[in-house]
Amino acid sequence: MSQRFYVNQPLDAGRLLLQGPEARHLAVVSRIRVGEGVVVFNGDGREWPARVVRIGKRDVELDLDPPREVSRELGFQLIVACPLPKGDRAHFLIEKLTELGVTAYIPLETRRSVIAVGESRVEKLQRYVMEASKQCGRNRLMEIRLPRTWVDLVADPGLPPRRWLGDAAGERIGADQPKDAVIAVGPEGGFTPEEVEAARTAGWTLVSLGPRTLRIETAALALAVLASSTG
Repeated sequence: MSQRFYVNQPLDAGRLLLQGPEARHLAVVSRIRVGEGVVVFNGDGREWPARVVRIGKRDVELDLDPPREVSRELGFQLIVACPLPKGDRAHFLIEKLTELGVTAYIPLETRRSVIAVGESRVEKLQRYVMEASKQCGRNRLMEIRLPRTWVDLVADPGLPPRRWLGDAAGERIGADQPKDAVIAVGPEGGFTPEEVEAARTAGWTLVSLGPRTLRIETAALALAVLASSTG
């Protein structure tokens, strides 16, 4: 796969002036030269084969071919809701959810959550999604939604019908499931009994990943893999 670069603007065949971090990444980090081919995408589901025609000190000029439709998506909706873990683990979580094809991530606020997700942190998470999409080939960006409280999320009637809550006391899941899904994982201390009961009452399925206690990002990724393979 050719080197991929993201631009947050409408695209069309013809000349494109690439500026900012992406231009620097192309010229300085990737060391791509004039005449070499790259791929440009903007998150709308398409990608544009392109050729480098000029490299300046602060920008790069590309010649874009007509776009091509290349879908590397799951084909169904997969939402993951969990508290954001601390430090570098947050980057790891968002990167891997993007690679697995998750369509949306919801920062979850529970009674035992530790990290607050403000506007600046959401922007940082969106940059993680963009970088991971460049690497894995996705042409649609995983959506970073606004934080939601567990009380609000658990009873939302607009969520997909397959609703999983990661819990050690839950059941083992077979392959006969609807496709669209929402997955919830608790904070380091786990969901409170009241939060678990609210999920049961709202029709969520408690899903076990075995007897070991998993970190937030491990549980979220494991459930995402399970949901994508059984959907």
